[in-house]
Amino acid sequence: MRCSGFQRRVAMPSCLLALLWCSGCAVSSREGAALRRFEYTQPQMGLPFRIVLYAPDEAMANAASDAAFARIRRLNDLLSDYDADSELSRLSRTSGQGRAVKLSDDLWNVLAASQALSERTDGAFDVTVGPIANLWRKARREKKPPSPELLAQARAAVGWEKLRLDPRARTATLLVPEMRLDLGGIAKGYAIDEAQKVLRALGITRALVSGGGDVLASDAPPAKAGWRVEVAPLDASNAPPARFVLLRHRALATSGDLFQHIELDGVRYSHIVDPKTGVGLTDHSLVTIIAGDCTTADSLATAVSVLGPEKGVALIESSPGAAVFLVRHPGASVEARESSGFRQHVIKP
Repeated sequence: MRCSGFQRRVAMPSCLLALLWCSGCAVSSREGAALRRFEYTQPQMGLPFRIVLYAPDEAMANAASDAAFARIRRLNDLLSDYDADSELSRLSRTSGQGRAVKLSDDLWNVLAASQALSERTDGAFDVTVGPIANLWRKARREKKPPSPELLAQARAAVGWEKLRLDPRARTATLLVPEMRLDLGGIAKGYAIDEAQKVLRALGITRALVSGGGDVLASDAPPAKAGWRVEVAPLDASNAPPARFVLLRHRALATSGDLFQHIELDGVRYSHIVDPKTGVGLTDHSLVTIIAGDCTTADSLATAVSVLGPEKGVALIESSPGAAVFLVRHPGASVEARESSGFRQHVIKP
């Protein structure tokens, strides 16, 4: 399956974010004793998505997981910037025409959340970054950087203020020509949130949904306090070791250049680009966000990556319920920072 634009923020295989649980443990409660553990994996949005859930029988588990995966698949049809027929791609093709386009509820929800974060971060998070992201995608294929002329052209079509939303009519207008929206920093998180909603609506209250380094946990497994998740360390000498966190009704998202980067003239460029400069990040970082939902965690991980440690941690400190652990290797040494609320989630391995 061709990779979707949703994995460009972080192409992190599931082995780097290990979901650990004890499936053979005895359970003490009556409810827990009646539940069985089921696990499902499907390729969605160009990534392996995993659902782990507890249900009383296989028929209920199968029906719920099928419905959750169908919801993710439907969202990909709406939000993918790779699919020329998606709602997002059709919207991008109206750029510069002065048309206010009516949006589906899902696309409206994602764009409204995106614009709110863009305003908070002064454009560090920006879904209009598509023209620049496309240039760096080509650069990774061709092993050479974009020309200054092409970057200047792309930057002219980028800027969150060039996307106008009308909350009453629920329409979007792309104000300048050649704009292209890229939801790679938020759509995957939104899809995970929506999959959990489907599971809960079908009676599955103990579940974990993950995709490409992002996870959302609902109620804990039977007889457990939460879902124990290992977050991989930065691939650099002297980086802090892997950390373990316990999640219950919480989301975790990771952003970094671990697998998607390019080295040109001795400089390592991330697939994550700064919308203002048009250049891929060069600090070799790994940002882990914990938040109340995966849409928030996913988008904050990208925003913090672009903002850097000082402004990024400040953003998280001003975001209720959010926490961050950030490791970067910008030069000869490794730097680590975390927000005041992150340590409360950490458990011993």
